[in-house]
Amino acid sequence: MKRYLASFVSKKAMGQVVKMGIIGVGNTLFYFLVFNVLRTVGMDLRPANVAAFAIGTALAYILNRKWTFDADDATGSLRETAKFFGVNVVALAVTDQIIAFAARRFELSRLGENAVLVIASGIILLPKFAAYRDLVFGSDLNDNPDNVDTEAVS
Repeated sequence: MKRYLASFVSKKAMGQVVKMGIIGVGNTLFYFLVFNVLRTVGMDLRPANVAAFAIGTALAYILNRKWTFDADDATGSLRETAKFFGVNVVALAVTDQIIAFAARRFELSRLGENAVLVIASGIILLPKFAAYRDLVFGSDLNDNPDNVDTEAVS
């Protein structure tokens, strides 16, 4: 467990987190644009979230695969793609439940809806990184065990 936790503070992991963060910020802005356009044209809250999330997930897969995790081959395998979308379906379910809870408890303005989406995005960020890295693109722990600084978590 100590070695696994230390793998999150390795040089490689830090670079991946930064890249995923850059993609995440850009993708989040794109997601918010799509979400708000769909809400403006009359789509209900939760379907707009699902549609924006699906479009954003496709974009995130392409960008993270190529840049963050430096996948070697030109296209992802069906298995890899399915895992990526699976991770994001779980993230969508968590996000959707947070939105549904907030909508039941509070009368949300458009700004409030967006604030809830920001909060939900923060909640799922690190678990998504770990899942992308370890389950989807299957990289770091077996690639170079010497790249892990176990002193960093002592």
